[in-house]
Amino acid sequence: MKNGYSIDWSDEASDNLDSIIEYLENKWTEREIRLFFKKLDKRIDLISKNPLLFPVIDLTTNFRRCVLTEQTTIYYEIRIDVVVILSLFDNRKDPHSRKV
Repeated sequence: MKNGYSIDWSDEASDNLDSIIEYLENKWTEREIRLFFKKLDKRIDLISKNPLLFPVIDLTTNFRRCVLTEQTTIYYEIRIDVVVILSLFDNRKDPHSRKV
């Protein structure tokens, strides 16, 4: 793909992002929120341009993992012409509660 894969967000990932936004708005400053989204945008752009860059976590599903911050990991899947963001997982939670 010339400009990279298109990105789709699953309902789960959208809900995760909404929860993160709510948490950030209640606990952090506008500056920190902007920095988080800047980092998220850069990482999503990187995934779009080079989706094979990050490791596969399960060979049967081909899901991949990209650490965004110490607290947040992006899980995604490469399809024919699109990358689907499956989840933004809070690393402080029990790993067995992950829905990916």
